[in-house]
Amino acid sequence: MMEPALIELLRELEEFGETNDAATDDRSRKMLNITHDTGVFLALLIKACKCKNVLEIGTSNGYSTLWLADAVGPGGSVTTVEQAPGKIAMAERNFQRSGLGPRIQQITDEAGRFLASRGAGEYDFVFLDSNRGQYAGWWPSLQQVLADGCVMVVDNATSHAPQLEEFNKLVEASEGYLSSLSPIGKGELVILKDR
Repeated sequence: MMEPALIELLRELEEFGETNDAATDDRSRKMLNITHDTGVFLALLIKACKCKNVLEIGTSNGYSTLWLADAVGPGGSVTTVEQAPGKIAMAERNFQRSGLGPRIQQITDEAGRFLASRGAGEYDFVFLDSNRGQYAGWWPSLQQVLADGCVMVVDNATSHAPQLEEFNKLVEASEGYLSSLSPIGKGELVILKDR
């Protein structure tokens, strides 16, 4: 059960994200947070699959990270990768306020380079919410870091479908993967790395 203080913080961040994003056309200044129902969906998947070692690509202000960190529970960890300094600082403040900071490891790096440095099967859940044009290039590394029998979720699969066409084709052509598009939020592509 989520703590009331965390529910309140998430509500505050939702309002901030919406107000902030409506006030600017500069993509780098937008939070581009997941929707509330996407947060619930990610938490449900993590809890149902008993995931304990989660990787998130694209931290922004940490809104989605808080959903992930709450869902992994005590003893779980979320590694989140971001390279925008302003967003990293904002996320760090939100993590401290949430009380979930000890479960979260912030990485300041380019995601492709970080992924290439990780071990085989290191993560039991991967959430992609970053530069969609890069995903196809990251696919070999994503396959490597995701443990067998585990799930990867890709945000914006409906809202930005054209940007994900090449990535989707790679996933479909890869043996041992099962994927399904869920009409939650901005569209969530769920990919299972079959055993």
